[in-house]
Amino acid sequence: MSERFAKKWENKKKDGRTYGDALREATPLKPRLDAAVKKIDMQISRLDQTNDRFTQKDKALFAKLVDAYTKHDQSRANMYANELAEVHKMAKLTMNARLALDQVSLRIKTVSEFGDIVTTLGPAIGVLRSVNVGMCSVLPEAENELGNIGDMLSGLMFEAGSGSGTFLNFNTVNDDASKILAEAATVAEQRVSANFPDLPSGMSTGATDGRSRT
Repeated sequence: MSERFAKKWENKKKDGRTYGDALREATPLKPRLDAAVKKIDMQISRLDQTNDRFTQKDKALFAKLVDAYTKHDQSRANMYANELAEVHKMAKLTMNARLALDQVSLRIKTVSEFGDIVTTLGPAIGVLRSVNVGMCSVLPEAENELGNIGDMLSGLMFEAGSGSGTFLNFNTVNDDASKILAEAATVAEQRVSANFPDLPSGMSTGATDGRSRT
């Protein structure tokens, strides 16, 4: 870690600093990064709670589906299968968002230099925006909070870039954000498949198709 960054990071004062240095020292980055991480972690906790609710709902619907199927009530079985398909879809969106936010939180926590802030926050902001869009249908109340976190990180990135002379390579930023989202989607698919039971064997094509749309 450079001496200039260490002094900035800990908000230490030094005689002879420029006006820009004084302005940046008046608003140290570390506490604000910590605040952003805390807000992100709070959203992760909320998504965990939402996923738990989907898991419980899935178990209840699955029990009803099995009951209808064993009673040869195909109409009710198809209805429950379609409801399960929607729950499965929402659970996957929730898990995807949770894993993506977890990656953003971890990356911000490892920031150690001004240049790291710029190159880390660029993809992080892109991930937050993508997650925000997906969360509108699952957890609408998170939309404003994620938007505020994105705005906070954008301001920090601008400050860090101005202070260090670091410029963004937007192709790299977009690639990094896409990798984070793709990795989260892959793991989310695996976890949801492992945690949510398949339909009973022999289920009708119509109900199975409803489930497979997830």
